[in-house]
Amino acid sequence: MAVNRPDPRAVLRRLQLELSVQEPHTLYDPRAIVRYGSYVGTVIESHEQLPRAMDHARGLIAAAARNGKSMVSGTVIIADTLSQCKGRFSRSWHAPHGGAWGCMIFANTLLPQGRSFISLTAGVACCEAVREVAGVNGQVRWVNDVLVEGRKLAGFLVESYTEPVHGEEFALVGFGINVNNTQFPEEIEGTATSLRLLLGRNTDLSEFTTVFLAKLAWNIGILHHEEARDLKEEGFSGRQGRHLLLDRWLALSDTLGKRVIFGFDVITAPQYQAEVVGLDTSGGLILRLADGTTTVEHSGEIRYLGQVG
Repeated sequence: MAVNRPDPRAVLRRLQLELSVQEPHTLYDPRAIVRYGSYVGTVIESHEQLPRAMDHARGLIAAAARNGKSMVSGTVIIADTLSQCKGRFSRSWHAPHGGAWGCMIFANTLLPQGRSFISLTAGVACCEAVREVAGVNGQVRWVNDVLVEGRKLAGFLVESYTEPVHGEEFALVGFGINVNNTQFPEEIEGTATSLRLLLGRNTDLSEFTTVFLAKLAWNIGILHHEEARDLKEEGFSGRQGRHLLLDRWLALSDTLGKRVIFGFDVITAPQYQAEVVGLDTSGGLILRLADGTTTVEHSGEIRYLGQVG
């Protein structure tokens, strides 16, 4: 029997708790955000083992389409262990017992600007979950790596998939969060960490995953909320008219002001060094180069100069 078994009803109850913890705001409507995001986690599959959650999700979507059914958006696939998972650029991802491994299926109905923020929601949700459940000061490194004390606690990968029968588009939000696992491959042993290593004790894995999914639902709800406001020409509800999700990402990130190495695949092909000076309105990273000029990167990755991870 699978060990990590968050219950959809518990995810919804936890999401509704956001109504009591969010500060009063004159522009955004917390109840609307809960309604918009409440489909996340309404169906949860828990497995003891899968080769790769993303591939399993693709199979489910394709099978539903062949049978004349619609895949339930917000469906979550979880496995206690993954044997063939991978991160960005097909890097192997170690997924033994003890971690929160899986993906969320998202029927991509957002307009282009909202789609560009899907990756950001995962990092924000994870930071919020580790702070709340474990009291650990997680921070986001662009785009969505979660670091604690300079070491990587979690990573996320968003892949697109178009089902072959009707052409419906999906985003698959893969997540890998080191919770109770303590052993890492030699090549990342010095740069990775887990809640178990940080706290010196185990964390209830199902409870943690429940909170993470509720936070993900809240932040996905923000994407819909902000899109609705924009379509009604009411503007976004963050500071100075900024998209609310960008405000939340900036509040949790330690990326601004950092000297970084940038590359599309920064591990094998670093391209240049720069200073991070901001985010643009689409979530792109604004970098100041050595000659004082700035450039904006919308894909790729960074590493902090002089920092492990």
